[in-house]
Amino acid sequence: MSKERARRRAEREAAAAALATARAAEAERKRRRDARVRALTRWVPRGTGRQTGMLAERRRTRTRLLIVAVVAVNVLVWLASGDWALRAVALLLSVLVAPLLHILLTSGK
Repeated sequence: MSKERARRRAEREAAAAALATARAAEAERKRRRDARVRALTRWVPRGTGRQTGMLAERRRTRTRLLIVAVVAVNVLVWLASGDWALRAVALLLSVLVAPLLHILLTSGK
């Protein structure tokens, strides 16, 4: 009985040692990977994250719609007009007016 108990305990200890070795190897891999990631991303600035919520989503939607509208107007002017001066004026006005419209559309009311 005692020999059988000793044999089972030796088996458990061997299995625990193998598991501990596997855990140590996994921890070492994770440590090396983390060190690589830190070395590569140390100089990269971290993002502040994107705002969530209804107001932020509305603001993003309005900004997207404004960009689509400005691009659509420029495409329509480009296709409808053969005059390069008119195309240039439309592009210049878009560049000048779009930020103003953005402020008006996304400012708090």
